Formats: sequence, structure tokens, C-alpha cells
Amino acid sequence: MLDDLHIHDFYRHTGRILLALFDQFPVPTTLYVEDIAGPDTPDAFGLHSPHHLACLGAMTWLKRSGYIDFAQLLGQEAMENAVLSHRGFLLLINTQAEPGQSNAQLLNSAVRSGSSAKLQALIEHLMREFAASGGSLYDH
Repeated sequence: MLDDLHIHDFYRHTGRILLALFDQFPVPTTLYVEDIAGPDTPDAFGLHSPHHLACLGAMTWLKRSGYIDFAQLLGQEAMENAVLSHRGFLLLINTQAEPGQSNAQLLNSAVRSGSSAKLQALIEHLMREFAASGGSLYDH
């Protein structure tokens, strides 16, 4: 079986990115990769670790997929003027998953628990919900 550690890192990075932008919403912010992935020590050639680059990849994937927006990358260090997209915000305030708790609250709990399985299940649920929404999460 293939080692899917990179997928678990993707779920953890995704959860932390979404929560960081939710906590700042609607104010655009500069979000540093190290704030999400932890400290990085570039090698002798100045190249970042695969973990750092995976977090940067999650940031750019979230933008391409419509969850977030940002003005530009600051090298491989940060996203400038990063903010949740309209649909990303609606996804996190939605309470369909568990009455009385928003998806943001559930995501915060899953990230804090440290449980890869719990976080994976929630991120996958949110992504399916996001894909199924097409436009507004409140249209159906």
C-alpha cells in the first residue's frame, strides 16, 4: 500500500488554512506557510522542505478550486491579501452537517483533536458539499 502521509498533510493544511482565513474574514490577510505548516529550514541551496512545499501547494489548490482567493504569492513564503471566497465562507457557516454547530466549529474541533481520520472525514464531507452546491449553499 502506498504511504498516503501527503494526503493527511493536505487535510491538515487545508483545515488550518480555511480556519485561519475564517478567523480573519472578511479582512484580507497575509497568510504565511510557516503559520500553517510550522517552521521550515531550507537546505544549503535555499530550497524548502517537501512539507513546506506541500502546504504551499494546498494554498494554491484551494484558490484554483474556488475555496479561497489571494492577490499573489510572496515567493514560496505566503499568500498576500488572502480571503475566503463567497462559497468558501458559506461552506464554513453552513450548519447542515450537525445541527447547532457550523462547519467552521466542526473543522476547528477536528483540527484541534489531532485525529487524522476525523479531519479527513470532515474535509472530504466539506469538499463534497462544496462541489454539490454549484452556486450558493442555500439554493437547495
